[in-house]
Amino acid sequence: MSKQDYYETLGVAKGATVDEIKKSYRRLAMKYHPDHNQGNTEAETKFKEINEAYEVLKDDSKRAAYDRYGHAAFEQGGGGNPFDFNFGGGFGDIFSEVFSDIMGGGRRTAQAASGRDGEDLRYDLEISLEDAFNGLEKEISFPMEKVCDKCHGFGTKDGKEPPICPTCRGSGRVHRQHGFMIMESTCPDCGGRGRKVKDACPECKGSGTIPFTKELRIKVPAGVDDGTRIRLAGEGMPGLGGGRNGDLYIFVSVREHKLYSRQGADLFVQIPISMVCAALGGSVEIPGIDGHKIEVKVAAGTQSGQRLKIKGEGMPKIRSLDKGDLWVDFKVETPVNLAPRQKELLEEFRSIGGHDSCQPAEKSFFEKIKDLFAA
Repeated sequence: MSKQDYYETLGVAKGATVDEIKKSYRRLAMKYHPDHNQGNTEAETKFKEINEAYEVLKDDSKRAAYDRYGHAAFEQGGGGNPFDFNFGGGFGDIFSEVFSDIMGGGRRTAQAASGRDGEDLRYDLEISLEDAFNGLEKEISFPMEKVCDKCHGFGTKDGKEPPICPTCRGSGRVHRQHGFMIMESTCPDCGGRGRKVKDACPECKGSGTIPFTKELRIKVPAGVDDGTRIRLAGEGMPGLGGGRNGDLYIFVSVREHKLYSRQGADLFVQIPISMVCAALGGSVEIPGIDGHKIEVKVAAGTQSGQRLKIKGEGMPKIRSLDKGDLWVDFKVETPVNLAPRQKELLEEFRSIGGHDSCQPAEKSFFEKIKDLFAA
């Protein structure tokens, strides 16, 4: 049975960027992680295929070899080693040293290359507008990796630091010369770590880390807005060989509310009122975003589209005791399905006259039309 194309396994196009590949990998890894699919052998197989594809496509040199040779690039007897990029001595070594000085400000030592910072992680959190108003604490869980206890992150069977990689001599990078051009890429033998594992740790298979589901309690401050990013330092992927842990970034999205819309710290609401309420005045009661009742005064003669400001009834402002305002837009409804008596009363109102003073905008409009016809 032939292997599935690595790009198809991760659900990305052949020209996908590294960020797109990482994003798709994390999404699929979360979906098929064994902790979330206990007893599901198909999910376990899929999880292994996803990891195998990611290990190749995340590395520039391995990906280039795969694009050229396919799966044969990683099989014994596949027609030569497509990863044999280093010069092996002589003039090439001298030239590569000069190149490293220009590109990296001096050659990297084996000690520096052995340390590897952990990757940053992203977690998407959707909350309600009420949660954004009050703030909240929430337990989240997500798949990640931790340092292997058996090998202490070295990836070796004996739990000791592996020897310097002979291919890149500890730099983690290799160089290939094309005429006067030199191409630099991640060392294919050590994966950029600068040290090569010969006898791999049986627990982590030489990676230095093992997957697990991390649980974390996070705090979202009151007043947080849609699109806010919260950084939790050191809560990302673990660093290896003395490297620092990555960070966890919480990206907050706020769901649309049934009643309120939001702009910054201000809230907006549209209230329908009857023609009678608009004409005579009155009050309307609405629920505030924090649950308490707000009485909205309607002035006599209120027009449709007229806006009222209620100070301090908006969202909290982060790192402040102040709040935004609530803006009420009135929408005057024309009555429908009138009872016979209601029609009679309206007809009586119309017959009384005096509309010029009651409806000045209507009078002004028709006077403009009259002037236009007379021109």
